[in-house]
Amino acid sequence: MNISTKTRKNYRQYLLAFLFLLPFILFVLLCWIGPLGTTILLSFSDAKYVLSRMSYAGFSNYIKIFRFDLYVPEILKITMFYIGCVLIINALFSFLLAIMVTYYIKHEMVGAVYRVLWFLPRMLPTIIYALMWIWFIDPDIGLLNPILKLFGFAGPESWILQKPFSYILLVAVNGFIGVSWGMLIYSAAIKSIPISFFEAAMIDGATRFQIIKEIILPLLRWPMLFVTAWQTLSLMGSYGEILAIWGSHGTARAAGVDVWALYTYFKAFALGDYSYAAALSMILVIIGIILILIYFKIFGYGRLMQST
Repeated sequence: MNISTKTRKNYRQYLLAFLFLLPFILFVLLCWIGPLGTTILLSFSDAKYVLSRMSYAGFSNYIKIFRFDLYVPEILKITMFYIGCVLIINALFSFLLAIMVTYYIKHEMVGAVYRVLWFLPRMLPTIIYALMWIWFIDPDIGLLNPILKLFGFAGPESWILQKPFSYILLVAVNGFIGVSWGMLIYSAAIKSIPISFFEAAMIDGATRFQIIKEIILPLLRWPMLFVTAWQTLSLMGSYGEILAIWGSHGTARAAGVDVWALYTYFKAFALGDYSYAAALSMILVIIGIILILIYFKIFGYGRLMQST
């Protein structure tokens, strides 16, 4: 086979690979790169209400965020508290839950039932999930305050408005629904570990705790990195449950649960300040990229790539 024939064959292979990848490339361009580029352009404009009348505004929106918006420091603190607390639940408790339903519960059917029960809240529409919480915390007909009274605690008159109970509700609502995703990822990863590893460890006299520490944890670094990064990015952009339970941006602000994403939503769709909302969104994008790089460093991304 001469050189030209080899070249044509390589070109055909590259073309075939490109055609297979084309739908994915178009999806990324239309659903990711396109919206990101539009957001960047909007953040440097003065678009309000009508996008067709926008003009270039330079860095004025970003200057407003850091110098003139008095709500930004408070919203940033609330967002950091919200993401930090919920992330601990989603990344840590979901791992403990996966250990319980996958490793300690040996009967596969029983473990599957527990996993499905924990995953039910995620399968519910957001509004139905929010209505269930509103009923649960209702001081007159809800079950939460009577349950607290059984243990000697007096529940508040309003879980939605009274601080710090509104903070607890904020973390509980998003932590409860978020833990199911991490549980499934960890459970699948634990199931993929060869059973011979556990058998060899048990023959050597290892306890269950030692097996978890020396076998399961080291082999779950990739899933831990994925769950931590995914949940962080998801929490940074989530506001659906908050808006559904607290009902409005003003109520959320009064309760101290006005997170960055909800503030961005309010600026864009309640006030029509699209350019300022785009700048707020870009701040989230930058923070997300920085956090992902930090996670890569913490979890040893380079070593993980070498081990694969």
